[in-house]
Amino acid sequence: MMSNKESNSIGGAHVPEQKVGSEINASSTATFATTKEAISHYYVVKKRLLDVNSWFEFANLPVSSFKLFDHSCRVAERSAIEGDYIRIDIPGPGTKTGQGYDWVVVESILEESNNYASVLTMRVRPSAHPLSDDQHTAHFLTDAASSTFQIKRSEAIVIAEQHGRNEIPNRETAHTFDNLRNTVVSWSSKIGFSYPQWKGLVKGLVKQP
Repeated sequence: MMSNKESNSIGGAHVPEQKVGSEINASSTATFATTKEAISHYYVVKKRLLDVNSWFEFANLPVSSFKLFDHSCRVAERSAIEGDYIRIDIPGPGTKTGQGYDWVVVESILEESNNYASVLTMRVRPSAHPLSDDQHTAHFLTDAASSTFQIKRSEAIVIAEQHGRNEIPNRETAHTFDNLRNTVVSWSSKIGFSYPQWKGLVKGLVKQP
């Protein structure tokens, strides 16, 4: 049987190292009577994670809303793939740089497994607005930050996780208003206002029927 340390380490290499700024971690777990039940639920939760357009409905405490766009910035009514963009509507004033929204790009989607465990990893990173000539980052964090979502199945346990890394306020846009707004939103996130949102999302993703 695989040790807890070995099963928990799967997928760990895909979470960026924390070097600067703030970090955040949120997770939620569902436990099953059998491995077969856990495997079945793992596939359900994977599908939920990639269904970005439904994150608002999945979250137990919905705060921001999310919309998926393809690489050409067309609305995508499908599962997320690498190169897609996610438009985020955060409560309060939006950014001029992002035309009223915050934007991230889906940087990578990876899956790995062994005889005892499986993990799906999706990493997103702050980006410019995909259709704007303004190439400044349209997000309250700089593009040094990342958010890594993981769905893990270890024997009879399924876990949904979110890992924010290297979160630094984005004060480098061409708009003074955006720089001030980003500082305020980042400060709110740093003192804990973003944790309930991510905790609500991972809890909603892994929720059993």
